[in-house]
Amino acid sequence: MRWIHAAGRGLLVLLVVLTGYAASGARAQVGAASGRGPLTLATAGDLTGYLGPLLEGWNRAHPGERVTLVELPDSADETRAQMATDLRDGGRHRFDVLNIDVNWTSEFAAADWIRPLPRDRFPLGTFLPPVVDTATYDGRLYAVPYVTNAGLLLYRKDVLAAEGVPPPRTWAELERYAGTIAPKHGLDGYAGQFLPYEGLTVNAAESVYSAGGSILGDEGERVTVDSAAAREGIGFLARGVREGWIPKAALTYKEEESKQAFQDGRLLFLRNWPYAYVSASAADSAVAGKVGAVPLPGPDGPGTSVLGGSNLAVGTHAEHPDSAARLIAYLTSERVQRQVLTRGALPPVRADLYEDPELIEAFPYLPTLRESVLAAAPRPKSPRYDQVSLAVQAVVHDAMTGRQTPEAAVRRLARELAAIARH
Repeated sequence: MRWIHAAGRGLLVLLVVLTGYAASGARAQVGAASGRGPLTLATAGDLTGYLGPLLEGWNRAHPGERVTLVELPDSADETRAQMATDLRDGGRHRFDVLNIDVNWTSEFAAADWIRPLPRDRFPLGTFLPPVVDTATYDGRLYAVPYVTNAGLLLYRKDVLAAEGVPPPRTWAELERYAGTIAPKHGLDGYAGQFLPYEGLTVNAAESVYSAGGSILGDEGERVTVDSAAAREGIGFLARGVREGWIPKAALTYKEEESKQAFQDGRLLFLRNWPYAYVSASAADSAVAGKVGAVPLPGPDGPGTSVLGGSNLAVGTHAEHPDSAARLIAYLTSERVQRQVLTRGALPPVRADLYEDPELIEAFPYLPTLRESVLAAAPRPKSPRYDQVSLAVQAVVHDAMTGRQTPEAAVRRLARELAAIARH
């Protein structure tokens, strides 16, 4: 989870940890238990340091509900593992409010780790429409969107301008430019996040979705990945490594490594989250002033990004659910969402901020990001998402390293996902 995540940290996971916890195990609506009290907010790698000042504002206005900031590992997989361990432990229940990666909502809700929330307490109508779907499970709201994200294709404006070509809109154009233009300028062609971790699941899902395919349906009950579209999507990634326009080094990249390669001037094209655009455009970047961003390409035109970001949820055993809900309302208010963007470079969920002329001047990628978010799709929904993601990572990595053909890899993935669904 970087942006977050990225990864967007793709990914920021906020966990509100209260002192002293009720032992009640029943699901309850926010406000049904006792009232208010101090909070501890844990974050997975707040790399920009924006969150502390936001919480200082909350603490000044709410001295009886002070928030203490605690940081967890900045890796999405490690953060989820720590959260799951704690939430499974019936005697601890340290986590009261959790800002979970968007793809964990179904898993956490199905496990009874988070409680349903009343829709009328939060400004859902002001959010970009696709982000609300990531916060639901089985027809109910289990979280509130806090940060959104969508993948963008970053490119070297100066290099493409020198060649007299526009940024690629299709896979064929991307392959051609990455394979011919990049070497002329001493650059590698294209990279994403291809190390076997959550980022590879994201990149693989985007390729499959862009080709018109899917991975799972019906909240994980139905396996849909065994299709020509999925074979085309995985084949695109495998072909890139085989033909060399995806460098082998990219098989070791997560968000930060891939961002650094682009920022250092070693790549022509990079798939990453918007935070990488901000970083690559900074004054100390080797490519400052030379960075452009467009939606991800697909086989015949614009592709489909995976919807990233994070959602705020309330733990089933929260002792002070009213304080939790009030904090969530504060973090999703228009004023704070604006600061999430301006201080943290994290994409807000409030739709009107994407049309603010002052913000667009400061963050030129906002119109492109809005387009990408509105066309984005969530990762496969499943109460066993961790198993689904591990299966996708292993199979796609084998296809990209040549251990299996894309066709064999997709058939294998379908079998493994069917076994996960059965159990």
